[in-house]
Parts: sequence; structure tokens; C-alpha cells
Amino acid sequence: MKKCIAMMLALALTLSMAACGGKEEPTAAPAASEAGDEKPEEASGAETEEAQEPAAEGEVYRVGVAQLVQHEALDAATQGFKDALKEALGDQVTFEEQNASNDIPTCATIINTFVADDVDLILANATPVLQAAAAGTADIPILGTSVTEYGVALQISDFGGTVGGNISGTSDLAPLDQQAAMLNELFPDAKNVGLIYCSAEANSQYQVDTVQGFLEELGYTCKQYSFADSNDLASVATMAAEESDVIYVPTDNTVASNAEIINNICEPAKIPVIAGEEGICRVCGVATLSISYYDLGVATGKMAAKILTGEADISTMPIEYAAEFTKKYNPVLCESLGVEIPSDYEAVELAE
Repeated sequence: MKKCIAMMLALALTLSMAACGGKEEPTAAPAASEAGDEKPEEASGAETEEAQEPAAEGEVYRVGVAQLVQHEALDAATQGFKDALKEALGDQVTFEEQNASNDIPTCATIINTFVADDVDLILANATPVLQAAAAGTADIPILGTSVTEYGVALQISDFGGTVGGNISGTSDLAPLDQQAAMLNELFPDAKNVGLIYCSAEANSQYQVDTVQGFLEELGYTCKQYSFADSNDLASVATMAAEESDVIYVPTDNTVASNAEIINNICEPAKIPVIAGEEGICRVCGVATLSISYYDLGVATGKMAAKILTGEADISTMPIEYAAEFTKKYNPVLCESLGVEIPSDYEAVELAE
């Protein structure tokens, strides 16, 4: 009797194993049809038909988007980047978005998370994020955007336009000589120009140093007013307003996030501000020579699509720059301060 029961159990086990073997064949078929995929299939989820569907339709790329802080310019660059990648790759791309809230150590934390997640590409939106990404990985492709000068940001001497390695991207650098010329066009009789910037942002230092040189060639006396963080901005801006005829602020993320502080000091004091970009101008500036950050993000997204699909090698991709610059003015502040604007300037769109 025991021998009979043992034979029946053995027969049942054989039939069960045969049934399981029949279910494994369909999961092997998609892998055979994707012999050209470069990325190995992940072990997790490989046993379910649902997990196989994205691979059957084409590889899905995961992109980590790290942004320094929420403000108009950086938001526009991120949106342009995502729109361009979605247009190029459709459902083949997904995004993991993180914002550092203007906290530098958080940038490194975000990048480390992306590296641990093994994302396929990182967008570093703003200079501190780019610096954190460069320190965090030498393998995952990194594209910067809203970065003014890559040589300064990455401490590359004799920067020739191509970073090399796993880094490339787009620059938001507007012609600084033309920004100085704009200040001279609008305020030819001014004598003292104050330059306000955040000392924690290397590219801001680069901009004010460069603009100061151009302004001094035009005959202005310049003084730099740096602040460490937003807590110092009000006192620094007050001093600058008291000692200056005109103020210049560069493309600076901390200024952009706190432009209202500058306006609350400079407008009552009747001190005009020339801004490095349109978002700052919309709040506290009378005029700017600006780029479209959305278009800059689009250009970065197109670069990302080429990298992800293997069409381009990031190590040989030069930094791209904005193709167009527009003279813009803030009609409300110009009227308040009595600033006359030439006819070739466009009005910025003010929030309602």
C-alpha cells in the first residue's frame, strides 16, 4: 500500500513540473526578440507578463531630474527638457524629479539617490546641482542646464567648450558685454553701479567680475555687494541702494528666489536694477537682455534623446548656448522710476 501511494505522489510531482515548464516558455520569447537591447534585463519582475510589456515595446529610459530651487527660469528649463524628451521618445522615457529647495547639501543627496537607482541619465538644473552630479558619478550621463559657465562651475582651466567624460549640457550665459551696454544705454549719466550677487554661486561671481570689467571700460565706478544666503540679502541690498545710482544683478538662483526683497528696497529708493534674466526682471528689474529658459530646456532634451538612443556620445558633445537674446523691460517699474525705454525693447509679461 505504501509503495502504491509513493508511486502516485511521484506521478503527481512529475505532472506538476511539466505544467510549470510549460508556463516558462512565453517569458523567454520577448528576450529572444530583443537581442539588440544593450541594457541587461533586471531580475526583479522578470517572471510576470506585465513586467515584460515595456521591454517588448522598446526600452524604457529612466531620467533623474534634479533642480536646485523652484523659480520661473529653472521651472521653464525643466519643462522644456521634459517636453522635448517626451516628443522624441514618448512613453519610452520616465522622470524622477527632485528639488533641493536651494539647499546645497541636498543636491548631493538627490544625486546619490539617482545613482543608487541606476537612472539612465541625470539632468542637473543649475550650477550647484551640476557640481554635485559631477562629484557623484563618472558613469551616468549628466546634462547640465541653466549653468552659466561650465569651466568655472567644474574648475576646468582653459575650457574649450567640451567638458568630456560623462558631462555636457546647455549654458544660459547671455552676452555680458551687451548687458553692460544696455545699462549704459539706459543710464548714461549714472556714475556708481552696485553689483549684487550670492557668493555661494561660482557662476554669479564670474558674471559680476566680467560685467564689472565692461562697465569700468564705459567709465562707471563699480562695487560688488555679495551675500552668503537669503538671510543677508536685505541688509546687503539696502547698502547697495544707498551707495549706487544703478544696480546690476546677474543670473543668480538665490536672487531669483528672493527678487521681491530687492524690489522692496530698490523701488522705494528709486534705484533701478538691470537684471541678468527675465524672471528677475519681472520682479525687481527695469530691463534685461534675456534668453528663453524653456527653449534652453528643449535644446537640452534633444541632446538627452540622442544620448539615450546611442545617436551621440556625450563625451564629444560641446556645450550649447542660446541662439537668441531679447531686450526686455518691466513696464510697471519703468513707469514707477521714470525710466524711458527705447522702442526696440519688448515688455515682459507680468503676473496678474
